[in-house]
Amino acid sequence: MIEWILKVLEVIGIVCVSLGMIIILKMTNAIVKRTPKTKKEKITMSKEAREGVTFNDVFMFMIAVPLVLLWVGFAGAVIYVGLGDNAVLESIESYTTLIAILGGPALLIIKDALDVWKQEQAEKTAFYKVKAQSVIDYNASVLQQSQDIEANEQTQDHKERGKK
Repeated sequence: MIEWILKVLEVIGIVCVSLGMIIILKMTNAIVKRTPKTKKEKITMSKEAREGVTFNDVFMFMIAVPLVLLWVGFAGAVIYVGLGDNAVLESIESYTTLIAILGGPALLIIKDALDVWKQEQAEKTAFYKVKAQSVIDYNASVLQQSQDIEANEQTQDHKERGKK
């Protein structure tokens, strides 16, 4: 019975580490991802927008990403090895302390990445609100224009019938 529970916990630990690695890789991919730019866009872009690799990019890839990967990997390794080795369980407090020390900065980095993502989502939402309002305004103006044209045609028809 205990062996079965240990196997289940081992699988859960491996799944958690795998999911953590996938999340970190997705975040890294989102940071690195650059949209292709046409020549016309490059001409009209400001100097700040054309700037390639910034200090923040270097910081993220040299310090932040490895720290988060180390934290997730070490935590997963402690769980994986701890389930099968009693020596690890005896000194679990030192491993927990190390995980906490690595986890402090790693959690701040993850929080900042999520804040950036939240800001991007807010910008997208605001853009779509403006876009939807412009479509509504355009449709209203087209409707008003067609009503004005029809009213002018009816007025012209009444004038022509009144002359006859």
